[in-house]
Amino acid sequence: MARSDASGSSRDEHVKVTNQRKKGFLDRLGETTGGMLMGLVAFLFSFYLLFTNEGRCVTTQNSLDEGLSLVMSLNDIFTPVPQNDGKLVHLSGSLMTLQPLFDPNYGISLHVVKLQRRVEMYQWVEYGDSRDYEENGEKKTETRYSYNTEWKSEVVNSRSFDREIGHKNPSSMAVESFMAVAADVTVGNFHLSKGLIDKINNFKRIRLDKFDGPHADIIVQDDYFYHSANPRMPEVGDLRVSFHFAGLSGEWSFLGRPDVVTIVARQAKDQLAPYQTRSGNVLELLYEESLSAKEVFEKEHTANSMLTWGLRFAGWLLMFVGIKLMIKIFHTLVDWIPGIRELVSLGLTIFAVSLATSLTLLTVATGWIFYRPLVALLLGIVAALPLLIAKSRDRPKML
Repeated sequence: MARSDASGSSRDEHVKVTNQRKKGFLDRLGETTGGMLMGLVAFLFSFYLLFTNEGRCVTTQNSLDEGLSLVMSLNDIFTPVPQNDGKLVHLSGSLMTLQPLFDPNYGISLHVVKLQRRVEMYQWVEYGDSRDYEENGEKKTETRYSYNTEWKSEVVNSRSFDREIGHKNPSSMAVESFMAVAADVTVGNFHLSKGLIDKINNFKRIRLDKFDGPHADIIVQDDYFYHSANPRMPEVGDLRVSFHFAGLSGEWSFLGRPDVVTIVARQAKDQLAPYQTRSGNVLELLYEESLSAKEVFEKEHTANSMLTWGLRFAGWLLMFVGIKLMIKIFHTLVDWIPGIRELVSLGLTIFAVSLATSLTLLTVATGWIFYRPLVALLLGIVAALPLLIAKSRDRPKML
């Protein structure tokens, strides 16, 4: 077994040189044709993404505005009022779980919404750095492979290594990662839906100095359970286990105060469930902090705006890549001419950027006309005002 220090200092390197058959014009043209088809698909999908993104943005905005106008803030979270059944309600309070989550293998038992065991194994990892060059008229690729030992949460398949001898990893872990989720979570006397529980994901590390190793061969060190003879000098195949939790509940404990959450959802007797808006979206919101109803909807509007701009950029990028792939054939036709191929490549890139930008703006504008006709009309009038004013000044004066 390979042994190294905990920082992963075991390292090995070797260089491999492979000859590549120099591709002819027809080979390059064939690859370009395949790329053109992929580019066409990306190009067409970008229009769909950009157009539907504007509709998603408008629907979300309208749903949030509708929710803010209807939401009722509950002052008493311990006495569900029947008159509020079916209505959109807002409340804040501490999380509570009746049954603790338990990991029998390591003796961890806590009143939390989610308990996560994360397992890492000390393994060999392969890195490859390649460069292409020509020698004696032949195209060659030089790859420098290096191997390092590191802690990894997934099993690294050493069979795919260029050199497995001396760098062999186990095929599986003796202990697996897992996450336990509380079946019943409440805020006051309101029970949270599965969708709300799924939103509790602010995981924190559990300090293990309060716990003893469950077995004599397990060492507790640096907030890890080590399956290792010497955690400072681990061997390939050794394991280390850490624990994390989200949604601390119950009473005050060594982990701190129970977490406070803010929820906006539909009251269904003593349940908190999804609320279907007339605008089309479902409202089932949870934040792991104390917020007013207005603050919750402001955060949702901000998130919607960020997502909208992110998808706009993704649509533009997809369109740019699609155009580049579709027009690459012009570069292929001259890629055997030094100097010319660089100029053509630069020109094609500038063309792709310009065309993608113009088409993206046009698609977004079309989406506005379709989904926000009144706003688009007002913007059109504002844009036309300077032309109308200038035209009115040019009219000949009556004598």
